[in-house]
Amino acid sequence: MTDPKPLLETRDLRTWFDVQRGLFGKRATVKAVDGVSITVAPGETLGLVGESGCGKSTLGRTVLRLIDPTHGTIAFDGVDITAQSQSSLRPMRRKMQMIFQDPYASLDPRMRVRDIVGEALDIHGLASSPSEREAKIEALLVRVGLRPDQAPRYPHEFSGGQRQRVGIARALAVEPRFIVADEPISALDVSIQAQIVNLLKDLQEELGLAYLFVAHDLTVVEYVSHRVAVMYLGKVVETAPSPSLYGDAKHPYTKALLSAAPTPDPEKKRTRIVLQGDVPSPINPPSGCAFHPRCPIAKKGLCDVEAPALRELRPKHHVACHLAE
Repeated sequence: MTDPKPLLETRDLRTWFDVQRGLFGKRATVKAVDGVSITVAPGETLGLVGESGCGKSTLGRTVLRLIDPTHGTIAFDGVDITAQSQSSLRPMRRKMQMIFQDPYASLDPRMRVRDIVGEALDIHGLASSPSEREAKIEALLVRVGLRPDQAPRYPHEFSGGQRQRVGIARALAVEPRFIVADEPISALDVSIQAQIVNLLKDLQEELGLAYLFVAHDLTVVEYVSHRVAVMYLGKVVETAPSPSLYGDAKHPYTKALLSAAPTPDPEKKRTRIVLQGDVPSPINPPSGCAFHPRCPIAKKGLCDVEAPALRELRPKHHVACHLAE
């Protein structure tokens, strides 16, 4: 069987920001996303992992055109949306939605849940009458594990997990095909995280949703993702099917991340790989491979000079490393 046509595809995507250093300093460029090419198939979850500040959330917002890209292309459902105006993008917004990281900040505290969820129905004209609108809102609340009688309440009357369920219901209101989940459980109690993750998996199975699942918890990403992309300083350094990446990671950075992840089996202890130094600034990234100042196997004269291309080491397993085998 051939691979399905991608629902989302980016090519050489770059999102750069101009910033000023200090009060009277010179202007500089932050390369938040720097040449990223990814695909997400219909019904697939692509996990996106990496340290804080590596560009994960910026990439998620860029593919939805919440942030305009500096360079490259974004194709959604076969349509190039890279340079479309916001007005022409509006019909596409129904197909691609976002679940935000902080359920306390992403819901308007002055709006009732009924109106938070129903606003999207109003914008896209998805309810022909007030009774149909109310029925759809109640059905959405039930689908995400809330009660219909909670619709008149305000966000402050809900717990963090319940608020995130409201955010999920809002995303589902327009019947999307693709959702960017930007660290949807990081602000929640551990006891609630599993419930939200399982809800997202159930919704995917039920509705055929595709996810770009942004997270820093490698255990969660392994559980929810079909494929995983690892980012470092604005670039994707490794991408592979989840079993392949977790079973036999090739990039030294991925190996270091996995060595720090807890394992439920105490007999399967990982050898801890401690990286030296901090993540370099995206304003002034290192020459060659951006990871070479912290890499335990970097080769002088190669890794510090030439940036590695993302190459296929084995079927569907791509690595950006000169020395990976």
